[in-house]
Amino acid sequence: MAAVSMELDAKAAPMTRPEKIAERPWQGEATFPVDLSQYHKVAIDPFSSEHLTSSQREALAQNVALCRDALVFFTACGGASGYGGHTGGAFDMMPEVCLLDSFFRARPDKFVPTFFDEAGHRVATQYLFAVLHGQIAVERLFEYRVGHKALPGHPELGLTEGIAFSSGRLGHMWGHVNGVALAERERLVCCFSSDGSQMEGNTAEAARMAVAQQLNVKLFIDDNDTTIAGHPSSYMKGFNVGQTLQGHGLRSEDVQGEELDALYGAMRRAVLHDGPYAVVIKRSMCPGVRDLEGSNEGHDAMPLKHAVQYLQDRGLDKAAGLLQQVPKTKDPQETYLGAGKFGAPRQVFGESVVRILKQLDAETRKRQVLVIDNDLEGSCGLKKVGDAFPEVYVKGGIMERSNFGACGGFGSSSGRQAVFGTFAAFQEMILSEVCMARLNHCNVLCHFSHSGVDDMSDNTCHFGVNNFFSDLGLKSQHAPEIQLFFPADVHQTAQVVDRIFWQSGLRFIYTTRSKVPEILDEHGQPFFAERKFELGKDDLVLGDDHDAGYIVSYGDALYRALDAARQLRLQGLKVGLVNKCHVNVVDEDMMELIGKSQFVLVVESQNLRTGLGLRLGTWLLERQLTPRFARLGTHREGCGGTWEQAYYQGYDSGSIVAKVLELNPGHSALKEPIKGRAVARPLGAHV
Repeated sequence: MAAVSMELDAKAAPMTRPEKIAERPWQGEATFPVDLSQYHKVAIDPFSSEHLTSSQREALAQNVALCRDALVFFTACGGASGYGGHTGGAFDMMPEVCLLDSFFRARPDKFVPTFFDEAGHRVATQYLFAVLHGQIAVERLFEYRVGHKALPGHPELGLTEGIAFSSGRLGHMWGHVNGVALAERERLVCCFSSDGSQMEGNTAEAARMAVAQQLNVKLFIDDNDTTIAGHPSSYMKGFNVGQTLQGHGLRSEDVQGEELDALYGAMRRAVLHDGPYAVVIKRSMCPGVRDLEGSNEGHDAMPLKHAVQYLQDRGLDKAAGLLQQVPKTKDPQETYLGAGKFGAPRQVFGESVVRILKQLDAETRKRQVLVIDNDLEGSCGLKKVGDAFPEVYVKGGIMERSNFGACGGFGSSSGRQAVFGTFAAFQEMILSEVCMARLNHCNVLCHFSHSGVDDMSDNTCHFGVNNFFSDLGLKSQHAPEIQLFFPADVHQTAQVVDRIFWQSGLRFIYTTRSKVPEILDEHGQPFFAERKFELGKDDLVLGDDHDAGYIVSYGDALYRALDAARQLRLQGLKVGLVNKCHVNVVDEDMMELIGKSQFVLVVESQNLRTGLGLRLGTWLLERQLTPRFARLGTHREGCGGTWEQAYYQGYDSGSIVAKVLELNPGHSALKEPIKGRAVARPLGAHV
């Protein structure tokens, strides 16, 4: 038998894309509808100017309004097209950004001239000022968050001209900025932050270091009392940004952000102060926006109706008209063989928990169950639990480490279950707490949504591609083993939650951001609808025990693999498909089946360096099973966009077909693609 190949060969996994990609059909030859040449290049020296002059104040006010007009337009374009946009944070911060820009212009000798920002979702600010500083063309803003256009949902160093840092996840920049300040002792380093960023525990550590080392770090913190989950003042009593910072020994002051003179005075005092200083800028979300001010609806891309209304109120009818012509982006592969109705497993998780909790009386429910959200309640499906059973539900804010620790503590007694939910990317932030929870024999059911890369225009820093990190690797003599599950569709998600909810130990369920279709059997019926989930058992979705080889997959890669396998079977190559939902447990019967075939291909959206492929290849070798072996999956930084990510990583159905044919050189390639399928071809440059 052929030896198992475990090396990642770039030539063996060509990048693929559909024939047409990332077009901008809605604006054609249109020019950007907000005239950014009207931006005043104001220069204000805060070291010598105690107050704003009337001309400076007027110019700054015009700059703020102009920037907000532009931001509303191009972020709302992103929202209307389906790429998303995050308008609110960028919109809010324009007064302090325009003021700091004027400081940089007047005294470049005194500042590190970078708009460091702890809230990476406010990246629209970075792109806007890259245009204003002449680093990218204004027309690029039409391509905001579009795949392969290098304007992703968080700033990434080296990807876009004018971007000077990668923000990472929320609240991750202050420590980095401290390091810059240590290297730049003679200049001031400024960082924009937010009340949400300040909830993260690492900002407390950064504050203490800044004070201890007397670093000339200046924080400008947008405190709009608004997060995805609502208003911290209502669900996190006692949280006060300024008082918290003062408790670390850092000077801070509160100021009203929409009052330019007061804001200038506070920012000037921060600049003149020797050492770290924070200006906590109070305002409502989306100030001045009719029917939206103060609402967390403004956090993401401004809804189309509000954006059109705003632009029309501002006399920008051309911009409003263009915005209403934006078409939805979509996967160019119109149909997938074996795919049924699309649904969101991340929402089904919440629905399933609600169904289980309904079986308990109120007193038992409160005594036995605790559900903690991490400010992502709607995104993880947990809002459904909070709405149905508020007595067991905690809005935990943006504090993953503490919240997981609390879940562990609650679940450290027999008969109690804690439920924890956040994005898969943020799992990496709680691994130490996971280890402690395991050592304490805790019962925690975790839901990590937004796993993989599909539909992730926030791009690389939000990729949930290291799920297997949570396995921790050590076999326990005392505690239950950690179990990892990645359901295939909405039906299997419900089956998994039902099966494992009351189990002991740590159980992690992963779902995608994207909707995925029902997996259909060969008779067109939902494969998992009536199929009882069995722990440790894989599913033979397609084929039998006489197939030439098998594709092993899970998550959003499964329906793509099913389409590819069915295409190949229509062309005469008998390819089976295995769904491995219980991803960190070996099914010995299935290993024996696939291991004695001619080839095995693992297809996943996880990191090829840390995912299932490495493990399954090792499991085969340990059992002296040596089929031809290959892997497809995520292996490089993102391309922006949504559906584009799967093509870019090379686990789309066209790439799967090509890889299977590569493993079977005696079988001819498909002569014609099935109608509705994009022809796969090598992908060119990153941008």
